[in-house]
Amino acid sequence: MKPAELRQIDDDELERRLTEAREELFNLRFQHVTGQLDNHARLNQVRKDIARINTILREQEIAAAEAAEGAEGAS
Repeated sequence: MKPAELRQIDDDELERRLTEAREELFNLRFQHVTGQLDNHARLNQVRKDIARINTILREQEIAAAEAAEGAEGAS
């Protein structure tokens, strides 16, 4: 999924997708170790998806903190 699409999703949905991606990565690693994995490129795709989601969550966290800091300084 592209970062622009992920930025339009709310935090709860991003957390849910992050959990699903981590579960998928676990299952892919398990399949890889047992020799059942057909698409080895999917491991990297899922790892990058997890990194993208974590990055966007962090961006939103920083933006919220700056907004709170700005509102606190204005009052």
